[in-house]
Amino acid sequence: MDALIIAAGYGSRLADLSPSKPLTPIAGVPLIEIGVRQAMIAGVTRVVVVTGHRAEMVEAFLADLSQRLAVEIVPVRLADWSTPNGHSVMAGATRCEGNYLLMMADHMFEAEILASLLAQDAPDRGVTLAIDRRLDNPLVDPDDATWVRLDERGFITAIGKTIEPYDAVDCGAFLATPELATAIREAITAGKAGSLSDGMQVLADRGRAATMDIDDAWWMDVDDPRAHTLAEELAPWHLAPMFNGVPG
Repeated sequence: MDALIIAAGYGSRLADLSPSKPLTPIAGVPLIEIGVRQAMIAGVTRVVVVTGHRAEMVEAFLADLSQRLAVEIVPVRLADWSTPNGHSVMAGATRCEGNYLLMMADHMFEAEILASLLAQDAPDRGVTLAIDRRLDNPLVDPDDATWVRLDERGFITAIGKTIEPYDAVDCGAFLATPELATAIREAITAGKAGSLSDGMQVLADRGRAATMDIDDAWWMDVDDPRAHTLAEELAPWHLAPMFNGVPG
């Protein structure tokens, strides 16, 4: 299976630490390398990365990383990286074969989360989102989180940063089918800006947006200096395979 990693945005809140958010190091390992490594550990054999801000720098790193890890990495450059993240999904999905593991470049996950997510394919869904029901998780920034509301089956009925009430937080990892990119296009046609959440809501309205509860597994969104400091402390413990033997 392919993985699609979204790495096009500016990352303004980490700009003081690094000129490129995907290349921001965590304990000496760039975020985008952690993303590729964790996808490989989950079973992915090919990685598509959507680039934008500082694309040349990121793509040069990816070329070297591809050789070091002996994995095919396909960069897809977004012409306008200021657009909502759904545009990155649409661009990257054109290079993926069938279903794919969708990840954000600034998210980190214990291996069991992604491996379990890859096993969630079923005909009753167009996408499956990893969710965390621990609403008091201290590693989640409530002001930046994307929340989800669920029905009795655990399928999404609403998704967004401002919805209330909500039942869980979006972890930023998806098992996507080709339906997801189509749903984002439909949302844009209907007048939406084209965020990933816009496409997810289209699928939710059709009863096609499933979830997978990560239970007590560890994950982090590294989006600001506070989260970066925590990640430097915690990630090597929780993600040892991504750091062991890696020069830093």
